[in-house]
Amino acid sequence: MTKPTRLDYCQYLLTTRVNYTLTHYADHCERFSHDQINRYLAGDRLPPRLVWESVQPHLVQTPDGYIIFDDTILDKRHAQDIAFAQKQYSGNAHTTINGIGVVTCVYVNPELDRYWIIDFRIYDKQGDGKSKLDHVQDMLDVLVNSRHVAFSTVLMDSWYASKVLMLFIESLGKKFYCPLKRNRLVDDSNGTKPYQHIDSLEWSQTEQKSGKRVKINKFPKNHKVKVFRVVSNKRTDYVATNDLNQSDVSAVRQVCSARWKIEQFHRETKQLTGIEKCQCRLPRIVRNHITCAVLVWIYLMQKANEMGQTLYRVKNEPYSDFLRQQLKSPTLKMDIA
Repeated sequence: MTKPTRLDYCQYLLTTRVNYTLTHYADHCERFSHDQINRYLAGDRLPPRLVWESVQPHLVQTPDGYIIFDDTILDKRHAQDIAFAQKQYSGNAHTTINGIGVVTCVYVNPELDRYWIIDFRIYDKQGDGKSKLDHVQDMLDVLVNSRHVAFSTVLMDSWYASKVLMLFIESLGKKFYCPLKRNRLVDDSNGTKPYQHIDSLEWSQTEQKSGKRVKINKFPKNHKVKVFRVVSNKRTDYVATNDLNQSDVSAVRQVCSARWKIEQFHRETKQLTGIEKCQCRLPRIVRNHITCAVLVWIYLMQKANEMGQTLYRVKNEPYSDFLRQQLKSPTLKMDIA
């Protein structure tokens, strides 16, 4: 009897458009029953390491590469008793929702303007005792000390701008750029004045262009970072970096703009791979589904680069052919109007 494989399940996620359930798969597959597919997903182990093994041959590294960390919430507001789902803040929903937290790591080659997912972790503090910051530190350690990935700079948002993580990045000999929350306490007076919220600092015209050195509260004595006031049409960010030679706010804005790549990855996986559409409850099935969804994104990105098209075009092209055929010779022919 033929049994489902990882490739079979990934092919299903790649092919289906709206319904990503195992029931839908079994209803449209002559080879496998629902129980067979369920047993496969519950019995196999597909760790995040498979993502690295899949993407490594296609990864174009550069010593000036960026590593970007962020997390995304897989929306489970309408589900019950699904493994890893818990109440947590979703930036997409702008509120606390029931969902699965996935911490992602994206590699950006700024010279080619291309990006690749290279690692991820599922947030399960009750199960493994690790915070999202712990997961980021673990992934960084693997990238530098085990996989020897070439990069110079780590980008992350204000949720990850902790003292421990920033100092850890420095200990690896890497630079970081991350916005600080507006109420973060800093000192720009060399200890002559009390710490104040970063959004209360005064900025000279020179400092607005070239940044200023500050000490962040609770950082080691005499440890300074450089902060830039980056103003856009809708917001003002206070971006901290340990690159004390940086002196151009425009360059800082350009570097930070690369963080959009990881948001793009999150959007594409949700819209094209069904990463948050799995309705199974068992932890192993949830883990395997997420890994397979990320593998599908890797395939779509590879094909998009080969064909010079978007991931959306690659995913939807077979259905465009179907639509053309149906318009030419419809299965259901409209006869009233």
